[in-house]
Amino acid sequence: MSGWAMPHRTISGRIRYTSNKPGHEGQWRGREDFAFTHHRDGRVTLQARCEIAEPEPAVLRHIVYSLDEKGRPFDCLVRLDVGGAFMGSGLVAFDWAAGTVSCRSHGPSIGRLEQQLPIGEGLDGFGTHPIAGDAYLTKCMDVGRGPHRRRIRALLPSPDHRGATPPMVAEVRIGLEYVGDAEAECPAGRFRCHHFRFVDDEGPGMGGKPHPPYDMWVTADADRLFVKGGVGGDMATWYELETLSRD
Repeated sequence: MSGWAMPHRTISGRIRYTSNKPGHEGQWRGREDFAFTHHRDGRVTLQARCEIAEPEPAVLRHIVYSLDEKGRPFDCLVRLDVGGAFMGSGLVAFDWAAGTVSCRSHGPSIGRLEQQLPIGEGLDGFGTHPIAGDAYLTKCMDVGRGPHRRRIRALLPSPDHRGATPPMVAEVRIGLEYVGDAEAECPAGRFRCHHFRFVDDEGPGMGGKPHPPYDMWVTADADRLFVKGGVGGDMATWYELETLSRD
C-alpha cells in the first residue's frame, strides 16, 4: 500500500570471509548474512547465519539476538552445526530485575543443560560470535574520549574462538582499543569509520587460549555496522562487507 511504512527500521547485508594465510591469500572461507531490526522503542534484534568452511570441520551458526530498549542484552537463540552434524541449540535470557542470566540448551554431547548465573557488575555486552555482532559490541566504547584502550567484560554462548561448542554461558575479559577514525572501503562501498582492535594479552584468553589481535573498521554512526577487518596470528582471516541494504 502506497505511503504505508513498518514501525521499525531494517539493515541487512552479507560479510565475506577470506583467508590471509601464506599461499592462500584471498581464498574464500565462508560468509555471513545478517539483518538488524531497529524498533521504535529502542529495542534491537540481530539475526545472523554464519557459514565457516575453513578450517574444517565446517561451522554453521544461526543466531537471533535481542537487546532491550536500554541497549542491554535481552535474549539470544543459538543453533549450531559442526561438520555437517547438529552440535547444539539453546536460549540465553537475561533477567535484569533479578540480576541473573539463564541458559537452557541441549545437544548430543551435553544432553539437556540448564544454567542460572549472576550477571555481575560491569557487563559491557554479549558476544554472539557473528562478525556483525562483534562490530555492534564496540558501542560499549566511548569514542568521545579519543583513542584509548580498556578491558571489557562480556558474556557469550561459547568461549571457543569459532564459537564451535554447545551453547553454554561463559565469560571473557579482553582488551578493546579505539584506534581512531578513518575512511574504509569494501565491496559494499566507502564509509566513514571508527577503527577498533581487540587485544587479548592479559590472560587467561578465550577458552584458556589467547585470541590473536582482531582489527575492525565499523561505521562511525549509531548503527556500528562492520565494514572490514581481520584477525592475525594463526587464524589469519579477513572479512569484508559485500552487500548492504537499509530499509
